[in-house]
Amino acid sequence: MTVLVALGLVTTSAAPAVAEVEAGGGRPPESVRLLAKAAADECFAGIGVDYPAGPPCAVGQDKVNQSYVWGLAKAGRKLWFGTGANVLCLKPEGYQASDPVVNDDFTCEYASSQPSRQNPDLPPNIGDHRPPEVYTYDLASEQLTERTEDITDAAAADAALLRSTAGLRSGAAHRGVVLLGGPSIVGGVNLFAFDALTGHYLGSTNLSDYENIRHFTVADGVLYAGVGMGTNGGDAGRVLRWTGDRTNPFAFTVVGDLPTQAADITAHKGRLYVSTWPKSVVGGSATGPEAANNTADLASIWMSPPLKDGEPGLTPPDATAWTQVWSPAEYEPDPVVRRAYALGGLASYGGYLYWGSMHVPLQATTLHVKVYPPKSQEQLQATIKNTQRAFVVLRGRDFGGADETVETLYGESQLPKYDPAANNGVGAWQTAPTGVTPVHGKSGFGDPYNLYAWKMMVAGGRLYVGTMDFAYIALDGQMPTEPTPGVDPPTFGSDLWSFDTPGRPARAVDKTGFGNPLNQGVRTMVADGSTLYIGMANPMNLRTDPNTHLGGWELHKLTRR
Repeated sequence: MTVLVALGLVTTSAAPAVAEVEAGGGRPPESVRLLAKAAADECFAGIGVDYPAGPPCAVGQDKVNQSYVWGLAKAGRKLWFGTGANVLCLKPEGYQASDPVVNDDFTCEYASSQPSRQNPDLPPNIGDHRPPEVYTYDLASEQLTERTEDITDAAAADAALLRSTAGLRSGAAHRGVVLLGGPSIVGGVNLFAFDALTGHYLGSTNLSDYENIRHFTVADGVLYAGVGMGTNGGDAGRVLRWTGDRTNPFAFTVVGDLPTQAADITAHKGRLYVSTWPKSVVGGSATGPEAANNTADLASIWMSPPLKDGEPGLTPPDATAWTQVWSPAEYEPDPVVRRAYALGGLASYGGYLYWGSMHVPLQATTLHVKVYPPKSQEQLQATIKNTQRAFVVLRGRDFGGADETVETLYGESQLPKYDPAANNGVGAWQTAPTGVTPVHGKSGFGDPYNLYAWKMMVAGGRLYVGTMDFAYIALDGQMPTEPTPGVDPPTFGSDLWSFDTPGRPARAVDKTGFGNPLNQGVRTMVADGSTLYIGMANPMNLRTDPNTHLGGWELHKLTRR
């Protein structure tokens, strides 16, 4: 069992230590409190060295593998969540895992890890895999309880299924059942169910038709999930309607048939809306510039038929009646870069649907180099520079109607576009219009290292947007000594922003990872009235010294002052 710490204080059944964080250097109308944090669960003595006993570690140093609060749900007065381990080190199939990495912040051993050396059939790209863990947090008593052994002690099959789970990436609580699920490293989606009232473990299953699952939502009393199909979910997507109960918690029916894998999902104006990721851009065949002409293969926003036409809700005949309402082809001028756009958080707020983009670090660069191989080192550097994007934030309403409106709230009016015919066929990057005028500001809320608009959630009449900020990793934890003229210096740690009123610019609640610059992202949020419960992504698995900032997942509570 992993020991839990809060601010470096070891605790098991006792309530964890807490700290107030003054967000963003001012005094916003919210306060944020740390509820719980992962601690060391392994000892590390060097790349390729068997793990010594511990912790505590008589040999080597402490390591904290559990890096994300990934799936999060609220049932009554309890939070349920599942984790993801060493997520920074896990690469999708098709990526070539690089040489092992070790520095002061993290290590990725890949094929040199002890599990890989003991199991040569384990692909190097998942050599740092560790099974996820399950927890409940009692909101009344402020007690954190690990529930992983409920699964591993139930039966050998349940334990094996958990060991094969890449991470518990999604969570839901509905009609007395808690579901936690994530992709399997050997195929399919693994689901684990608990009784929300008694806490008893109900069992597990593998949904072999699907390969990825990220989010659930409840609309008009019905629970839905978005999933992906094919390698890493990159071939197609489905929307599933849960038809289960406590006696049969794993019953689903398909009510959405999408060309790309589902990411986030929400209800808006009597319909479901889904943000998607693109067709796989790693190892796929449709990677040329012509592939971007097929907008159905791009990351998109998809709209369901009206929910009221069902029984209630969506039914199988609705599966083929979804409508694509937006894709990056409406914004990104470079046809190859737009193939790497993913879409993240979305939410219904003030009569509009809001959504944001996600940009996996260097994925657009990798794709561009594959399509247009650089002819020189100078051209390679130009490709690296011109394929980087921070996220955009958009909103729309009345999709498909005469009054349809889509606005780019944060983005760019111009972006680099590659012209392969320039310079007599040598090729060159040129500035091209996006066709939009951002309403409030630049991409990433003005921070070029804000790559993901990862999660959106409405609480207390405000729309909160959590980001993934890549500055700490990209800059090796060192601030630039010479700030770029006219550009705000980067900050370390994820951001949380709030749209306090529709039509007004967003406000920075926090730009410091809630006081921990190692907190790379706001991965998930659950609302309870005006209160938010926030699960963080922090992959710095070697940062375990309680006298400094700590790696590993964190669970926070945001309340209105």
